[in-house]
Amino acid sequence: MKTILSTIMKNAWKFFRTTGESFAECLKKAWNLYRLVERMKSGIVKFYFQKVDGSIREAWGTLSPDVIPATEPTENNRKQNETVQVYYDTEAQSFRSFKKLNFVKVA
Repeated sequence: MKTILSTIMKNAWKFFRTTGESFAECLKKAWNLYRLVERMKSGIVKFYFQKVDGSIREAWGTLSPDVIPATEPTENNRKQNETVQVYYDTEAQSFRSFKKLNFVKVA
């Protein structure tokens, strides 16, 4: 529970420093993002995020190991980017990502 709250607060402070919105709004967005990730861990979720060009994208994604196809393990030395959320797009059948700050809502 402590690490969950820590993650939520870190995201909220990042949002606050980046956007200048009220901390309450940033905290609300951080909680909604956490809930999205938790729901994606157990199944397919329909959600929306704002693309870089400003348009809103509807996505069907998951993080459930039961839905994501098995892949060959690869040697990947890439540093994890804390500003983006990765998910498996069930429509495109591939991994995608969006900026955490641009998350809009779960349908």
